[in-house]
Amino acid sequence: MVRFNTMGNASRLPRLGHAQLYLSSLLLLGSMLPVAAFSQEPPAEPEYPLAVAADAARLYVADRKLPGVWQWSDNKLTLMFRAEKKFRTPLNAIRCLAIDGEGRLLAGDSSTRNVYRFEGGKPVKLIDGNEVGMPMAIGVASDGRIFVADIESQQIWSVPAMGGKPEVVAKVAAPRGLAVDAEDRIWVVSHGANQLVRLNKDGKEETVVEGKPFQFPHHIALDEQQNAYVADGYAKTIWKIAKGGKPTALVKGEPLENPVGVAWHDGTLWVADPRAKMVYRLTDEGKLEPVWK
Repeated sequence: MVRFNTMGNASRLPRLGHAQLYLSSLLLLGSMLPVAAFSQEPPAEPEYPLAVAADAARLYVADRKLPGVWQWSDNKLTLMFRAEKKFRTPLNAIRCLAIDGEGRLLAGDSSTRNVYRFEGGKPVKLIDGNEVGMPMAIGVASDGRIFVADIESQQIWSVPAMGGKPEVVAKVAAPRGLAVDAEDRIWVVSHGANQLVRLNKDGKEETVVEGKPFQFPHHIALDEQQNAYVADGYAKTIWKIAKGGKPTALVKGEPLENPVGVAWHDGTLWVADPRAKMVYRLTDEGKLEPVWK
């Protein structure tokens, strides 16, 4: 009987150690991944526009997946800041935006558990210590103080205008949205018993919207008359709460898929919808118009 050596010359090959085998496997896996997975080229448009802020000159857009910040001005979309994809680096998990009284952009980041102010095109950390958990929304008072809605600690924090140690303003159940009015009262979107509450200057809470009429509310914006606008992701709706009134659907359904961010500036409402990968402007006719398409 003829016997075949099924191993061929394999027995003569040097044996690989566990570390070598592991490294070889990683190299093989890497060679099979598409080249685009390692590309450093930024996308042409925001991948996950989660929040917006606006002033007279430009619109800012927080992109959670990039991660980073885009700006829209002169009918042109440009990348303002690109964060690292490494966890615990500034704005790796950007979640909210605001503009302070001097026109400087603020951004909240849950990766580093902090709030940043852009100076010279770069984010500068404002909060000392590690008390703040997940900043979901931020707003600015007339004296420059920065208020932070922290969903992890379920508290509203106050941060000095120039940065420093945060102080607790109030406990609010699951805060996801925050805006500050002309009287420095803090409006908070809550996932608690009452979904829209307001804190006066001494931190006392009053109910604006009783109960839970919203399905999954996110950010809030205020106009000059203190009408409130709330983005409701699950309902695909932007709600308007007139001063002293009840919520009414301002816009609902298409093109909205999961609206999260809202901002108001000079008579215009802006809406960020990460699932639709778009920011919309509400026209005078009550229609949502895509910003860059």
